[in-house]
Amino acid sequence: MKKLTLAAAWLVLAATVLAAPLGAAARFPERIPLPDGFRPEGIAIGHGSTFYVGSIPTGAIYRGDLRTGEGAILNPGGAGRAAIGVELHRGKLYVAGGPTGKAFVYSARSGRLLAAHQLTTETDTFVNDVAIARGAAYFTDSRQPALYRVSAGHGGRHGGHAGVTTIPLTGDIQYMTGNNANGIEATPNEQKLVSVQSNRGKLFRVDPRSGRAREIALDEPVVNGDGLLLDGRTLYVVQNRDNKVAVVRLGRRLSSGEVVQHITDADFDVPSTIDEFGHRLHAVNARFTTPPTPTTHYWLAQFRKVAR
Repeated sequence: MKKLTLAAAWLVLAATVLAAPLGAAARFPERIPLPDGFRPEGIAIGHGSTFYVGSIPTGAIYRGDLRTGEGAILNPGGAGRAAIGVELHRGKLYVAGGPTGKAFVYSARSGRLLAAHQLTTETDTFVNDVAIARGAAYFTDSRQPALYRVSAGHGGRHGGHAGVTTIPLTGDIQYMTGNNANGIEATPNEQKLVSVQSNRGKLFRVDPRSGRAREIALDEPVVNGDGLLLDGRTLYVVQNRDNKVAVVRLGRRLSSGEVVQHITDADFDVPSTIDEFGHRLHAVNARFTTPPTPTTHYWLAQFRKVAR
């Protein structure tokens, strides 16, 4: 009887020891704090569980870990910089520079600024987001009807206007007062770009060579559309001030789409952009409706993808 009791005890102990690390590994923080006063906007998730977030007013880059929730400033930013949309490609971070009219390229490993490209000299500009396709980075401008193309090969070798091509946005998209072209994603074959027009709640498929935009007919608008994430033919559209994410099922030819669901979460506070890590999504809370101070709290919110 004693031997049976000891054996049972060892089995329980072994099960506990084995189960604990497995359970711990499966858990990710539901909320990941960012530095107070950081004023985040864009996010990019890289290999492993590393993420990068940019700061709107300073252009600083924060690097953290989705598993542990820990992180530190990778680049402190500086005068004349800003960070809105962020995209990671082959060890480099491509960053949309908002009102600076610039694109910034950083080393994702060291944080070193590799290049600062002057995309436009227009005073009324807001370079908002970036996607990588066909060996180049494509940046949207919410004020000017144009895409800016920067060859990925120029990311660490040049600055100024070198390697920059301005592609006029034409076709179905019509710019109006407010924020126009915002989030942008490349299709899996990189033949088309998908972008959202925030003020009108419209989606467009865009030819990256010509800039011709064709409207994706939706059953309902996605007003306040900000960051995008394309997962197969499922498009996640962050509707920032509505505190929700629209889930859009796109047609095969990208000519139409249906809003099948809206995701809300108690941890949303004006989310701006999202990125994926497996079946998880992580949203940056920009908190645009909260007056920013040096002690204002900011965080990432984790939530799940919908079933395909």
